Amino acid sequence: MKTASIKIAALAGIAALGLSACVTDPVTGEKKISKAAIGGVGGALGGYLLGDLIGGKNSRTEEIVGAGIGAVAGAGVGYYMDQQEKKLRERTAGTGIDVERQGDQLVLNMPGDVTFDYNSALVKSQFRSALDNVAATLAEYPSTYIDVYGHTDSTGSDSYNQGLSERRASSVADYLAGRGIQRARVATMGFGESQLKCSPERGEADYQCNRRVEIRIAPVTQNDVNAAR
Repeated sequence: MKTASIKIAALAGIAALGLSACVTDPVTGEKKISKAAIGGVGGALGGYLLGDLIGGKNSRTEEIVGAGIGAVAGAGVGYYMDQQEKKLRERTAGTGIDVERQGDQLVLNMPGDVTFDYNSALVKSQFRSALDNVAATLAEYPSTYIDVYGHTDSTGSDSYNQGLSERRASSVADYLAGRGIQRARVATMGFGESQLKCSPERGEADYQCNRRVEIRIAPVTQNDVNAAR
């Protein structure tokens, strides 16, 4: 019942956001939700759905255990993530990568202006050294799940942007794998333009802000391993 109540509340909030974001077409007089508002609604919904890991925690844990990757036990989880956060902040300083702590998880935000060219899923050559440092840190702390999320700006069609976001996520995942990160740890997902971070009405800088990849790092705990057995 608690889960159902949370879902109802979340959907109600999303509906309210949509109703409050209507705009009137100056030519036809038709009321509709703006594209920017749709991004906001998508972001709210996506934030709710991202409570679990891509593919489900149990399935991911089975793959990780099968690959011989160990778990972190009990009280050691916080310290393990503290040390990883410290290393990531040191090694990404000045690169444009933002390291955010969310409980026992870390989120790395890689902005599009330094990660990808417009309409491209190829990691920029000047950004690869920063990504090398991320990979080196992830390799030092192997008892983590790694989710890679791809995003685009709001130009172009929804279907094209969805595919581009998936290619961007896969490109970063492939790069990490090429630097020794075990594939069992990594999953990818594209969100297209559904989770705009910056308003697209304010110019090119905001379009670049939305062309991004995020990496979510979550600890593999002994409780996860026990639950997956």
